[in-house]
Amino acid sequence: MKILLALISPRRTLAPGPCAELLALYLKRAAPYAPTTHRLFPSEAKLLDFMEDSSSRTRPALWLADSRGQQLSSEDLAAALGSVQDSGTQQLVLAIGGADGWSPAGLQRADKKVAFGRITLPHELAAVITAEQLYRALTIRAGHPYHSGH
Repeated sequence: MKILLALISPRRTLAPGPCAELLALYLKRAAPYAPTTHRLFPSEAKLLDFMEDSSSRTRPALWLADSRGQQLSSEDLAAALGSVQDSGTQQLVLAIGGADGWSPAGLQRADKKVAFGRITLPHELAAVITAEQLYRALTIRAGHPYHSGH
C-alpha cells in the first residue's frame, strides 16, 4: 500500500528549514515499510479532485488530521493502518487541512478523522509529527525496536 501525506497549502513547496528536513527524514525512514511520499495541494477542492481521479484498482482511503478526530495511541494508529493495509487498499491519503479546517464535503469523504492531540499546529510541524507517527506505526507493525512502548 502506498501512503501519501497530503498538505493543503497555497505554497508550491515547503519552506526550507528544520521541518522540511525532518519531514524528508521520516518519509525516507518509512519508505522501506511502505512507499511513503508527500504532496502539497493548493486547496481542499484539488485534494478531493485528486481522490476522485485516482486510477488505482481500489478506492483510496482518506484520513483527515483534525483536532476533533479520534485520538489514537501509536499502537492504535498502527492497528488502524494495518486494517487498511490488510483490506487490500492500494493507497492511503493522510491529509492535513488548510487554515480554515475541513469543509463538510471533505469531512463526508473522509474514511477516518484522526487527532494528534487537541492542539493546533503550523502545517510544517503537523507534517513532521504525522510523518513520524506513520513511521512509528509502520515499525510497530514490522516488529522493529524503534517504538519502545512508552
